[in-house]
Amino acid sequence: MVLYWKNQQINACTEKDGYFKFEWMSETSVPAGLHEVIVDCVSKSGEIVATGKGQFFVPHITQLGIISDIDDTFLVSHSATIFRRLWTLFTNSAQSRRAFEGVREHYRLLEYAGTRDDTPNPIFYVSSSEWNLYDYLNEFVRIQKLPAGIFLLSQLKRWHQLVKTGKTKHEGKFVRVIRIMEAFPNQQFILLGDNSQKDPEIYHSIVEHFPGRIYAVYIRKVSFRNRETLSMLENKLAARQIPYCLFEHSKTAIEHSKSLGLGPLSTTG
Repeated sequence: MVLYWKNQQINACTEKDGYFKFEWMSETSVPAGLHEVIVDCVSKSGEIVATGKGQFFVPHITQLGIISDIDDTFLVSHSATIFRRLWTLFTNSAQSRRAFEGVREHYRLLEYAGTRDDTPNPIFYVSSSEWNLYDYLNEFVRIQKLPAGIFLLSQLKRWHQLVKTGKTKHEGKFVRVIRIMEAFPNQQFILLGDNSQKDPEIYHSIVEHFPGRIYAVYIRKVSFRNRETLSMLENKLAARQIPYCLFEHSKTAIEHSKSLGLGPLSTTG
């Protein structure tokens, strides 16, 4: 894989989890915002097999980053019960799946928190679901009019293996969140998840690893699981004076975000 940026040509390295990674120092100043690059897939013989366009985002140093889980955080998935989860996944299309009420308003509020329409905060959708489901999830986000974001998912599986979809070890999800935090070292982040699986445990570890980098944490309560882990997370966040909201309905999260002053800047004056 070869990436072209202005007059520079950068070769990719392959991560253990299957991601292609491009890392380079731009020879010219790069302003904040979205920038387009061209990527070639090159065979061992040097033949260009495919070419595509991509984008990378440079945030303003004052902007927040948003990291959100997908299943049962904004997409109703019933992750706590494997049969209901699979039935929901395989019997519904992206058009018929449901988002939790109020999610669109909350995510739009966070997308423009402390910024303006032309510079939205970067949003990352991180999940244990596999790349097999990328088109499905991307279409769902578009239909629900949620903010466009960057997806970081798990390794591809064969279709017969998807019976265990979303059940990969949570360490992979933890590593993907770390990758984001390290890629944007000057940003604080808002974390959104739910208590159906490992989000409270993962976010507890992230707070430990990145002191001073977490702006707020939101956990949707969808089951009675993980009470002890939730308590540990709450205590950790209180000790670090990090705002925390455990909620069942998005309107509670919206009210909490507004109480923190999270909203778009005025475009006048």
